[in-house]
Amino acid sequence: MSLIDWWVVGVYLGLTLAVGLWLSRRARSGVEDFFVSGRTLPWWLAGTSMAATTFSVDTPLYVSALIARRGIAGNWEWWSFGFSHVLLICLFARMWRRAGVVTDVELTELRYGGRPAAVLRASRAFLFAVPINCISIGFVMLAMRKVVEVLGLFPEMPEWVPGDERLWAVVVLSIFVLIYAGVAGLWGVVATDFFQFFLALSGAILVAGFALSDIGGIMELKRQLAILGRSEVLEMVPRPGSQSLPFSTFLAYLGIQWWAFRRSDGGGEFVQRLLASRSEADAERAAWLFVWLHYVIRAWPWILVGLAAIVVFPDLSDPDLGYPMLMMRYLPTGLLGLVVASFFAAFMSTVSTQINWGASYLVNDLYGRFIKPEASQEELVRWARLASVLITGLAAIAAFFADDIAALFRFMIAIGTGPGAVLILRWFWWRVNASTELASMLAGFAIAIASYLPIFGELEFGTRLAVTAFGSAAVWLPVLWFTRPEEEATLLSFYRRVRPGGPGWKHIRRSAGIEPDFGMTHALARTIAATLFLFGIMFSLGNALLFEMNTLAISLVVTIVGGSGLVILRRRMALGAS
Repeated sequence: MSLIDWWVVGVYLGLTLAVGLWLSRRARSGVEDFFVSGRTLPWWLAGTSMAATTFSVDTPLYVSALIARRGIAGNWEWWSFGFSHVLLICLFARMWRRAGVVTDVELTELRYGGRPAAVLRASRAFLFAVPINCISIGFVMLAMRKVVEVLGLFPEMPEWVPGDERLWAVVVLSIFVLIYAGVAGLWGVVATDFFQFFLALSGAILVAGFALSDIGGIMELKRQLAILGRSEVLEMVPRPGSQSLPFSTFLAYLGIQWWAFRRSDGGGEFVQRLLASRSEADAERAAWLFVWLHYVIRAWPWILVGLAAIVVFPDLSDPDLGYPMLMMRYLPTGLLGLVVASFFAAFMSTVSTQINWGASYLVNDLYGRFIKPEASQEELVRWARLASVLITGLAAIAAFFADDIAALFRFMIAIGTGPGAVLILRWFWWRVNASTELASMLAGFAIAIASYLPIFGELEFGTRLAVTAFGSAAVWLPVLWFTRPEEEATLLSFYRRVRPGGPGWKHIRRSAGIEPDFGMTHALARTIAATLFLFGIMFSLGNALLFEMNTLAISLVVTIVGGSGLVILRRRMALGAS
C-alpha cells in the first residue's frame, strides 16, 4: 500500500480508539453499564451493532469462497437463520427485554430453580465464553491472517522474534481492539460498531463495483460464467441433483439447522443488544433493523464479489483469498486504504463484541454468581477487563490451529446444534426444566464432536446436522418426561416477569391472574408474513441485480403478500387495542 493508504488506515484507527476512550466513563459504575450500557441504547444503534457483529473480516471471504464452491445457493448455510431471526422479532425480542437480565445465560436461574439451574448456568457460561467464543474469535483472526498475507501489510520480522509477520499483525490489531473494548465496555463497542458497519459495507460495494466494471457488467459476468461452465452458481435455490449444493444439505438448512441451533431464540450478542435497549419496543425495532441490514442490504455486494472472483481467478486454489486479491487488483491508491480500513473495521466490530460478550459470562455468570457473590460493582468491572484479556489471548492461540474459514464455520454450527428446540420450548411450555436444557446442550455437543471422528468417515454436512439434532432429541426427550418439573413458585415468578403467550402456561396463567403479552395465533401469523416479506424482498433485490426477470416477478409477489399480511395484522392489533 502507498503512504496515502496507510494514512487513511491510521486516521481510522485513531478515531476508533478516541471514541472508545471517550466513552470509557460510561462503563465504570457496574456490570449493567459495562455489559448492557445501562439499558439506554437507542434502537438504531442496537440494531446496527447487531449487524456489525455479524460482519467481520471473515464473512466476505467466507461468502465469496462459499460461492466459488457451492454457488449462490450455498448461502442458505447462513440464510436459513433468517427463520430464527424473524422469530426473534415477532416472539422473543420483547420477552428478552422484559426479563431484565444481564446475559442470556442468567435467564436460566430465572426460568428454572435449584441446583440443576445453577449447574446449567455455570456450564453454559463456561462453554460459551471460553471454547466456543474463543474458536469464534479464532476464525475471525484466521481471516485477518489471510488478508494480511495477501496484502503484505507487515514487513518481515527479525529472526529473534518468534512466529511470522501474519501472527504479529493479528496480535497488534487484537491488542488495539482489546484497549477500547476493555476500557469502554458495551457503549464503546456499539458506538464504534455504528461507523465500522457502514465503512465495511462501503468497502464491499467499492470492490464489487470496480470488479464488475472491469469485467464488463453483470451480463458479461454471466456470459463468462457460462464459458467457464459455471452457470449453476447463479442458482439461488438448488435443484435435486445439483452439482453445487447437495439437495439433502439444503433441506437440512431449511428443516433443521435454524431451530436446532443454540441461538434459536436469539442468543448471545444479539440478546445482549436487546437487553441494552431502552424499552421493549426499541428491542423489537432493533431486531427488525438488524434483519434488514443483515439479509437484504449487506448480502449482495459480497455475492457479486464472489461471482466476480470466479471469473477473474478461475483456478484459485484457496477461494478464501478471492476477495482480498480483487482488492489488490482493482482498487487505486486511497481507495485501497479505505477498503483495508473497512476490513479492519469488520474485524474490530466482531472481535470487540465477542470479547465483551464472553467477559460478561465469566464475570456475571461465574465469578459474580459462584465465586464471589459479595463482590462490589467496581471489582466486577475490574474482573471484566481481566477476562477480556484472557479471552483475547486464548482466541489468538486458536487462530493458528485452523486454515479453512468455511470448515470452521460449519464446525461451529455443528457443535451448537441440539439445544435449539428446548430453548424455544422453555418460553412457551411450563414443563421444560433445567435438566432437559442441560441434557440437550451436552448431548448435542458430544454427538457433534463424535461425528468428526475418523470411524464415521466424511459425513455430508446435512447428515451431520440431522444426526446431531435428532440424536440430541433422543436424549433430552426422556430426560424431560422422567425428571421433576420446576417448582410452581419458580414458574409463577418467571411468568409474571416475562408474560409469555400460548397454551403451555394455561394453569400458571390462571394462578398468576395476569394475561400474556401477546396471542400466539397473531404472533405466528405475523411470523409467517414477516418471513415471506424478508425473503421476498431479499431475493427481489438479488434477481434485479442479476437481471433474472422471471424469478424477480415471483420474488415481488412473495414480497407483496408478506408485506400486505404485516399491514393487515398491524391494523387488526391496533383496532383490538383501541
